[in-house]
Amino acid sequence: MLIVPHIAPIWLLCVAAALMMVSLDVVSAKDGRAKDADATGGQPSTISFELDIQPILTASGCNSGACHGKQRGQNGFQLSLLGFDADFDFAALTRDTRGRRLFPASPRESLLLQKATGELPHGGGRRVELDSADYQTLVSWIVQGSPRRVADEPALIRVSLDQDTFSLTPDAENRLRVTAHYSDQSTRDVTRWTGFLSNDDAVASVKKDGAIVAGPLPGETAVMARYMNQICVAEVAIPQTVPLPDGVFESLPQYNFIDELVDAKLRSLSIEPSPAVSDNVFLRRVSIDLIGRLPTVDEAREFLDSADANKREVLVDKLLARREYADHWATIWADLLRPNPYRVGIKAVLNYDNWIRQQFRDNVPYDQFVRQLITAKGSTWHNGATTMYRDRRSPDEIATMTSQLFLGIRLECAKCHHHPFERWSQSDFYQFAAYFAKVGYKGTGLSPPISGGEETIFTSHKGSVQHPLSGETMLPTPLYGESPRGGDDVDPRLALADWMTSKENDYFAKVQVNRVWAILMGRGLVEPVDDLRTTNPPTNPALLDALASEFQSTNYDLKQLLKTIVLSRVYSHSSLPTPSNVSDRLNYSRHYRKRLRAEVMLDAITDATETTAELSEMPPETRARQVWTTRVNSIFLDTFGRPNENQDPPCERIPEATVSQSLHLMNSPQLEGRIRSDGSRAARLAQSTLTPPQITDELYLAIYSRYPDDKERKVVVGIIEAAENRRGVLEDLTWAMINSPEFSILD
Repeated sequence: MLIVPHIAPIWLLCVAAALMMVSLDVVSAKDGRAKDADATGGQPSTISFELDIQPILTASGCNSGACHGKQRGQNGFQLSLLGFDADFDFAALTRDTRGRRLFPASPRESLLLQKATGELPHGGGRRVELDSADYQTLVSWIVQGSPRRVADEPALIRVSLDQDTFSLTPDAENRLRVTAHYSDQSTRDVTRWTGFLSNDDAVASVKKDGAIVAGPLPGETAVMARYMNQICVAEVAIPQTVPLPDGVFESLPQYNFIDELVDAKLRSLSIEPSPAVSDNVFLRRVSIDLIGRLPTVDEAREFLDSADANKREVLVDKLLARREYADHWATIWADLLRPNPYRVGIKAVLNYDNWIRQQFRDNVPYDQFVRQLITAKGSTWHNGATTMYRDRRSPDEIATMTSQLFLGIRLECAKCHHHPFERWSQSDFYQFAAYFAKVGYKGTGLSPPISGGEETIFTSHKGSVQHPLSGETMLPTPLYGESPRGGDDVDPRLALADWMTSKENDYFAKVQVNRVWAILMGRGLVEPVDDLRTTNPPTNPALLDALASEFQSTNYDLKQLLKTIVLSRVYSHSSLPTPSNVSDRLNYSRHYRKRLRAEVMLDAITDATETTAELSEMPPETRARQVWTTRVNSIFLDTFGRPNENQDPPCERIPEATVSQSLHLMNSPQLEGRIRSDGSRAARLAQSTLTPPQITDELYLAIYSRYPDDKERKVVVGIIEAAENRRGVLEDLTWAMINSPEFSILD
């Protein structure tokens, strides 16, 4: 016991009292720490800020984006988002505002603890329970002098799950257990400091303690477990409870590896696939998917009447050889690459568009296509690929677009802080951006809204990227794997292109095959298609791997990839659900319907009516898929979801059907004028000598790519035969058929 003379000054009495309180806190903290050690498998008695304190702050939500982790913090107190910067957080707690948040003389009176426990008013409410194990850990840390590190402190290397795949029955529950692995080979159960997030709560939700709760309906989802900056994922499946009849999959044909891998997944979930479609549905589906246009009446009749057992493969080969293929797929890629004409200049956009189209006309392998873009040099008036660098002018802008488009990695978050759902750090971002540090510009530059001048892209001898926090000059470094850096006189983009297009870089192939799969099948194996990450796993990982491997083995031949997919049985599944697959949205047990793209829809109306679209500033016979800029005005294309690059941020293509689209088809004066034109199909048929049954067949073949069924034939023939104004009736029939879902929705 400390004895103080009665003559001691008052300040000495205060010191003595403080020392007594510290002694009591030490005893209390040690007791609480011992209990916590028992609960966590043996925690060291010396507290580490990074290994022990930051996990508590993260688990309590203190450094979340809604609280002190947002860009400017909360009420003057800022922490790094989700604890990505330990040095910053340590300084914020121990040094900022003269260290007022910690009170070593009486740890329990520290502002940090009184706010967190709700003893003082706190906008975030109570985050830590008084005298809980976490509370005692915080007290012990303050008592120990708030150390930044402890002796021989290990580093957190990774986290793992004791079980990462779950097959649950509806409404069942199972628990996740998360283990942290450290550089000294030690491990620790960190489940109670781990954050959990389900990708689909309707399928399976996850409680704060890691308990997975299956929903009432069959389905699949992924559950993310995040401890500090380390992430692991559990895949959860709730199979159908009704078993399938014997021999379901044995009776199904398998044309290639796609069918085998999809069937294996469906079998594990007890999902029966829909049957294959008829020839007319396949004809319309594959024609629109591969070349973006309807088959003509003669083409449809030839295919449907053919008895050739191999006619589907013959059709696919013919379609891939047609000139419309290049324009259709170039239009798809223009969505991803086309810049704002008001920003970069109309001539630069035209050259860029011509360059993209020529790549598809020449069937340039995908790796060469990307390599030419990444390493583009020269004049924007002579080498269209350089326009990519005219539009994206800073290394961070180029890095963000390049990683997302060609690798499926969204790096934008890592520009400011550690990616909250991935492993990418700020250093990863700026090291990758350094590949573009030496991109030089010579010419008039940009002067929106005109920007009409020429600009030359070249490799400069200077240029660097600095880390925004440390100021360190970053060396060009790939996001993963290894890539040669080259000398100071070598364009770093050459090394980047080598690394990106290498067959060892499976991200490169995966993001492209996933994008193509989504276009053809209505949904990507990973959604969004350019967001490949651990916490967003593919619905069929084996299939994605196999498609990527196939793509690489054909030297990135897009036509071969398309042929492989469309000749699978899975591509030919009907869109009509069975009782078994009605709720399946992920596994391609049935075809997922999609609305026709704006350009495809407009060209389909052109073919159905035998008229021209009359696009402003374009030659008279121009097809919609040949339009190269949004400055070509078209109310129709805008209504049906054409993206507008002049918006900020640029507008994405809208795939969903809308009320305005239906109203446009019903009420558009332009559409009515085309249907009732003297040069229309209806006018020609009305003046022809064809019989009503022949006219009926042509209308159905032209608009729906099929013959009418008996009931349709009887009704339509009767209407035509009874008509006093034959042309008027045919115009009305054309209008009605174009307004039907069968025309605008790809089945």
